[in-house]
Amino acid sequence: MMMKMGVMMVMYIVGNLIFSSKQKHLLIVLLSLEFIVLSMFFMLMLYLSQIENSMYMLMVFLVFSVCEGALGLSILVSMIRTHGNDYFQGFNLL
Repeated sequence: MMMKMGVMMVMYIVGNLIFSSKQKHLLIVLLSLEFIVLSMFFMLMLYLSQIENSMYMLMVFLVFSVCEGALGLSILVSMIRTHGNDYFQGFNLL
């Protein structure tokens, strides 16, 4: 149990490091956010399997993470259509 939780924490930290260091392309940022969400899902799954037997929260978490992924992809497609690339440095997001 502790080894699995340690691996999930390492996944979370690596995802945060990639998110904070690779901010040139929107696609890399979205992939790192999905990696963070995946590690959080596994941590929540391990926690819920040990504490209680309710997997309802996992389904709610998955629904919100899928909505976040779909929204990120739609923003990526919109930015590529309007600007021609996914660089953050070429335009102002505000």
